[in-house]
Amino acid sequence: MKSQETLSKIMELLNLQDEVKLESMKLENGTTIEAEAFEPNQEVFIVTEEDEKIALPIGEYTLEDGRILVVAEEGIIAEVRAEEEEAPEEAPATEEVVEEVEQAEQEEMSYATKEELSAAVEEMKAMIEEIKAMMSPKEEEMAEEVKEEEVEMSADEPAAKPIKHSPDSKPVEMHKFSKGAQKDTLSRIFDKLG
Repeated sequence: MKSQETLSKIMELLNLQDEVKLESMKLENGTTIEAEAFEPNQEVFIVTEEDEKIALPIGEYTLEDGRILVVAEEGIIAEVRAEEEEAPEEAPATEEVVEEVEQAEQEEMSYATKEELSAAVEEMKAMIEEIKAMMSPKEEEMAEEVKEEEVEMSADEPAAKPIKHSPDSKPVEMHKFSKGAQKDTLSRIFDKLG
């Protein structure tokens, strides 16, 4: 039994024969919707082919007559308004904002010029000289020693010797048992591996 039939039998038993008449309208895409009245705070439903009613999801819908139906809460009409001509005017404002953002991104992503780089290098050199001026002669001497050690370490040999794998070498015995002892499972496994 369908829900509509069940509802009609209940209404018959309760002597509620006065049915509520629902208005029916179509959306621009052909979907049929129903409501008691197409006014704010009224319930609105999508009517399916099986005569089932589904609450209209949140969003803005264009009716066939050109009006816009706004649903702010699922299944409840927030407002019905005439089609606005402001939408095309809003688009250029949005485009202007997009252009400004793109321009700002391009400015951030641009490469530094030779002059900008040389100015930055000169600024760093000046900062180094200021730091050296503030250092005592003993600190300068220590800084030079550290610098010389770094140069010596990098020039002599690598920090670690490379490890070479030699598959031909004999494997190291991992486990040895006395010769006369009874072998357990672990010792037999190690014997097979070795």
